[in-house]
Amino acid sequence: MPEAPLPIVQRASPFYGEEHAEFRRLVRRFVEAEILPFSDEWDEAEEFPRELYRKAGEAGLLGVGFPESYGGAGGDWFHRVILSDELAGGLAGGVSASLMSHHIGLPPILALGSEELKQRIAPAVFRGETISALAITEPSGGSDVARLRTTARRDGDCYVVNGSKTFITSGVRADVLTVAVRTGGEGVGGISFLVIDGNSPGLSRTPLRKMGWWCSDTATLYFEDCRVPVTNRLGEENRGFYAVMHNFNSERLAIAATCYGFARVCYEQALAYARERETFGRKLVEHQVIRHKLVDMTTRLESLKAYLDVLCWQMNRGEASPASLAMLKNVATGCLEFCAKEGVQIFGGAGYLRGAAVERIYRETKVLSIGGGAEEIMKDLAARQLGL
Repeated sequence: MPEAPLPIVQRASPFYGEEHAEFRRLVRRFVEAEILPFSDEWDEAEEFPRELYRKAGEAGLLGVGFPESYGGAGGDWFHRVILSDELAGGLAGGVSASLMSHHIGLPPILALGSEELKQRIAPAVFRGETISALAITEPSGGSDVARLRTTARRDGDCYVVNGSKTFITSGVRADVLTVAVRTGGEGVGGISFLVIDGNSPGLSRTPLRKMGWWCSDTATLYFEDCRVPVTNRLGEENRGFYAVMHNFNSERLAIAATCYGFARVCYEQALAYARERETFGRKLVEHQVIRHKLVDMTTRLESLKAYLDVLCWQMNRGEASPASLAMLKNVATGCLEFCAKEGVQIFGGAGYLRGAAVERIYRETKVLSIGGGAEEIMKDLAARQLGL
């Protein structure tokens, strides 16, 4: 059998230059040395060493896509996609999720925070010394951000915060929390962002156990009369909802890139297994039904990659629409769910055993179709944006 071509991300693309190829090689070397040998162990232990943040910072990975003026490494959205794609090669979504939680926790600070906050927080995050997390979702609210209930009452030069947040990635270990709170009345007009120190009195945390992403630190946060300096507010009071929505747009593109990376891994693992496994006297890949499964996986991968490339190009130009990003996220999670399902099916019983990458990825698909806005919410958002 001839060698099947790799998915389109590994081939020449008009969107990628030599600097992107060199960056891919850098990330791959890091993943092969610092993540892949330990991913099974870390997932079973339900944690990974905090030291990995420092190593990723020294390698320049934590600052990718962030301004150099605050210690970032610069780069465009194609660099971010490469980073997500190559981190998938570590075979543990929980590592990617927590190691890169600053990609959702830090942007509101850099966009709206005071110069003092930016300089105090961002460089330390990029060095891997400080862990950043975003806290928006609440036990009662889910995707309905406009109805969040965590309150921040002004008391002199502080806000007094009461309420809770849940499903917070890096929620247990985060040193800095970017928190959406209600400072005004009901609806979108009463929401603000506060930066809350992880050591603040009145803040407590409970770790959560999950279907997948076992080694990712996920938590419920509780705020009981937690005092936060007014200087830690991001932007104007009661204007935080629009920052939340902007953050979600970037997060959805990042989720799509993550889905692509793990879907690609499922394809490559299934292809390698099918070339070695024999059934009924023939290699598995020699059976037409298996070849068709691999073609279907490749079709979805290459379609998603083309869509992803176009949206990255638009994001670099500031032209990507919320509708397109919502639809991209759904296309991406659908691709991942399909490739993970078919990957397990091609592996057969071996794909149902712990330790198989396709088994782990299969368990991790649902978090991506829910996080960053559930699939159903994405369809409704896209319909409104399209005037339907």
